[in-house]
Amino acid sequence: MPTDIIMPQMGESIVEGTITKWLKKPGDKVQRDEPLFEISTDKVDAEIPAPASGVLQEIKVTEGTTVGVNTIVGTIAADGEAAAKPAAASAKSAPAAAAPPPKEEKKAAAPPATPVHEEDEEARSSPLVRKIAREHGVSLSQISGTGLGGRITKQDIMQFIESQGSSQPAPSAPSAPAQPAAAAPAPRPAAPAPYPGDLVPMTNMRKLIAKHMIESRRTSAHVHCMYEVDFTRIVNLRAKHKSGFEQRHGARLTFMPFFVRAAVIALQQWPILNANIEGDNIHYHRHINMGIAVALDWGLIVPVLKNAGDLNFLGLQRGITDLGERARTKKLKPEDVEGSTFTITNPGQFGAVFGLPIINQPNSAIMGVGGITKQPMVITDKDGTDSIAIRSVVHLTLGYDHRLIDGAVADQFMAQVKKNLETWTEEVG
Repeated sequence: MPTDIIMPQMGESIVEGTITKWLKKPGDKVQRDEPLFEISTDKVDAEIPAPASGVLQEIKVTEGTTVGVNTIVGTIAADGEAAAKPAAASAKSAPAAAAPPPKEEKKAAAPPATPVHEEDEEARSSPLVRKIAREHGVSLSQISGTGLGGRITKQDIMQFIESQGSSQPAPSAPSAPAQPAAAAPAPRPAAPAPYPGDLVPMTNMRKLIAKHMIESRRTSAHVHCMYEVDFTRIVNLRAKHKSGFEQRHGARLTFMPFFVRAAVIALQQWPILNANIEGDNIHYHRHINMGIAVALDWGLIVPVLKNAGDLNFLGLQRGITDLGERARTKKLKPEDVEGSTFTITNPGQFGAVFGLPIINQPNSAIMGVGGITKQPMVITDKDGTDSIAIRSVVHLTLGYDHRLIDGAVADQFMAQVKKNLETWTEEVG
């Protein structure tokens, strides 16, 4: 019996997904857990692994098609079952993939048959890698992939570009027709980076993000408050311990776990901010599941650090690092992007003083972390004497749903977060 390939559910509120790329063609052998196709939703772009080993027998849903979760998008047959059927099936459901017959694929390496060449490049690379290749005039046929099944990773192409230095393959194409790489740069000018005046379709992820941001504005009564925090104690603490921390634990010491820990302590004291409205009821969540926004080259994603209230500082740092790395390499699982009860976003990493973030539904609150800057501040010592000193300062904003959270409660919560950071005493591990 063939194994069905199912459109997975990539979050509790996600009911559909768009197939953006098939990484295999009908008739190709696949290994269980090998990346099989890429999907896009409003929460995550992900590579979906094969559910079984065998041969891709049929593609039922073509690239660019949006279908509901649990829809059968293809089938995998055991090696002995997939003889003659794939070609006929793919002719109906994926004509683009069936265009080059299997016998001609082996010949494609010799003559510069552009359609087959481009298809092979796309099958072993992500949209981000192909974008970098276009911008630098690089032919992916020149690069050996180190990823699973020979996939070209972002690291592979960046290392190749660095090794080439100032040399560009594109200009040499007209004068070196004998090289297979010379034919590849020709179509690249047809898909350059957008210029002012261009009309470029939104990606599926961007369309869904736009939809959910508008829905959040319409659903929640957004109010924001901002607090200035003297972050000097933690800046000095991190500078003192970051080298030893990395040597002991094999992980970088970042600022994010400090913000997460400070928010967790405050949420435990003010649980209404860890709740949400369900009809005419208030659902107080048993656990603190911290959504942490991660900026990607192709959008934004909010992976979830589950049971953050049960983790020590080291556990928070490891969990945050793991989620961030897997988000950027499209390795997140469906359960990694669902179940958040509170969200933290960090516009300050790009230099913003502060931001006014939109609530990540169905949460009732979101905290924005601004940039850390040095500023003159008035300092009052224990004797009541004022002085001016240079301090490291960060601005934190809280966006909250005023239907559920009163302004006084929001301010008390943020005052507690501020206190937790300014009087930090916990060991960092």
